Amino acid sequence: MLSEYIEAALARARYEIIDNDEEPYYGEIPQCRGVWATGKTLEECRRNLIEVLEGWIVLRLKQGLPIPSLGKISIEEPKEVPVR
Repeated sequence: MLSEYIEAALARARYEIIDNDEEPYYGEIPQCRGVWATGKTLEECRRNLIEVLEGWIVLRLKQGLPIPSLGKISIEEPKEVPVR
């Protein structure tokens, strides 16, 4: 479920070259508000974007905030399992 969501999010990512000599690659996932990253190469930018996305998902789950569905793929807050 989580890896499918990350793959779907990356398929929707947009990348561009920005005016920055140190990290000229910029990437964002518009459907996941606030998820963006930069990198020295496109691959580094993509890796950084994955790391930001993972943290974004964890934070939203911890705070009980909704995570937008990406097509048919969604992440829902886990239900508590009673401890015996």
